[in-house]
Amino acid sequence: MKKTLIVSGIVAVVVIFAVFLLRKNISTQPVVDQKAASRLEPAPNFNLKDYNGKIVSLKDFIGKPLVINSWAAWCPFCRQELPDFALAQKEFGDKVVIIAIDRAESLGVAKGYTDQQGTTDKLILLLDPSDSFYQSIGGFSMPETIFVDKNGQIIEHKRGVMAIEEIREKILKLIQ
Repeated sequence: MKKTLIVSGIVAVVVIFAVFLLRKNISTQPVVDQKAASRLEPAPNFNLKDYNGKIVSLKDFIGKPLVINSWAAWCPFCRQELPDFALAQKEFGDKVVIIAIDRAESLGVAKGYTDQQGTTDKLILLLDPSDSFYQSIGGFSMPETIFVDKNGQIIEHKRGVMAIEEIREKILKLIQ
């Protein structure tokens, strides 16, 4: 009985500490200071398959502003964000390209999820079976989104979920 109480106490402390760290690290501020152009980093290259098996690469989008979102069907915070990204893609048209990269899930899981949401044909959806893109951006939370200028430089890295208003605001800054 005494051991159970001690173990339960330790587990509770660890969970509380983990929640505290997660909340502290999910920032609404950009990871990269937009005014410090000298510190801009290039977006990581990728060669990932879309739902049809076609290889898509970062270089395919050179000269276009990009929004690249890392998501997963298991992520409760991604539920509204993907439809909001689809709405933003429709609103901004060819002024921006929005790419959603699924984290290490099968085609069946990812496509089933986006089919259910009605976003399958509204975004560029890529599969990342090895989770390499998320790792290359230093992923820590879910979802994570990078905003890439037409020169391929990351101007902002957003950790955590965004509402449509914030997505629009960040895209407007990106395409100016």
